[in-house]
Amino acid sequence: MILATKPKVKTLKDYSYSAVEKQLKKTYKWEKAVKGDKDAEALHQMRVGMRRLRTTITGFNSIVNFPKSANDKNIKKIAACLGSLRDLDVLKETLVTTYKPQLPKKERANLDKVIDTLEEQRVDAVADVKALLKSERYKSLKTGLQGWLEKPEYFQLANLTIQQSLPDLLLPELSNFLLHPGWLVGTTVEDNKIVVSTNFDEKQIEKQLSTDLAEDLHGLRKQAKRLRYQMELFTSFYGEGYANYLAQVKNIQEILGSIQDSVILDEWLKNVLKSKASKELPTLVNLLKKNRYDLWQQWQSLQQRFLKLETRHEFHLIILHPALK
Repeated sequence: MILATKPKVKTLKDYSYSAVEKQLKKTYKWEKAVKGDKDAEALHQMRVGMRRLRTTITGFNSIVNFPKSANDKNIKKIAACLGSLRDLDVLKETLVTTYKPQLPKKERANLDKVIDTLEEQRVDAVADVKALLKSERYKSLKTGLQGWLEKPEYFQLANLTIQQSLPDLLLPELSNFLLHPGWLVGTTVEDNKIVVSTNFDEKQIEKQLSTDLAEDLHGLRKQAKRLRYQMELFTSFYGEGYANYLAQVKNIQEILGSIQDSVILDEWLKNVLKSKASKELPTLVNLLKKNRYDLWQQWQSLQQRFLKLETRHEFHLIILHPALK
């Protein structure tokens, strides 16, 4: 006769260890390829892995006694160095794949000269990444976390079960997301109600994106990314409603990221060409403006949805009611 046994109670200790181990493996498996600089996808995956690792460590910081080298400042600087090189790769891919085929012959020749400048900048960025991977900052983070996996240390909160604490892990990130000032970009207040201005033309959108308000949108994108990464750790505890909101958060991150990429590309062109961008690449400049206009319409649809009281309440309620067994 086989006796039924109670399933093992999962604690925060179990989930924090599993999450760190998973993100660490995902991050460092790409290290060799990144050092060789032969695979743009490897750089992308390592950068994403480092970002996810940062979110995981920040999210479990009150539960896990991480080594000193695994602090937010260290991981942020490492991710930023990888990001600088990745941004240049994205710029080149966007210019060559998306925009160059749409340009007239003369502008394509001008764009090739711009891409040559980008390649020169990339040489320096590659050198910075290679130096990073040999640096004490990087080595101490890697050895510190590998040592922690061999001999993990926790705070008392780590003994709480996942049933006791799951919503409380997610709700702080959700609150930071919903209360971010980026939601108010392009809005007015009428009779104590926030109204999204949906009648902006291309010039008005460009004005919004050329002020400090653009930084608010960029900040909201980063907060959406942190919430997304945190939510993805716990998808097995929730149902379809949770998956739908996770997809929307990811969509917000991607749309705002695309707006930011377009703004960065525009600024980079102006920096390289000085005041000649509109003369040497007028078609490209106009295509970028149209791209931002189209992305803005997509963003405003999500903005309106997430400013509704019903949406915000429903999101909270879904987080509050995991399907725990």
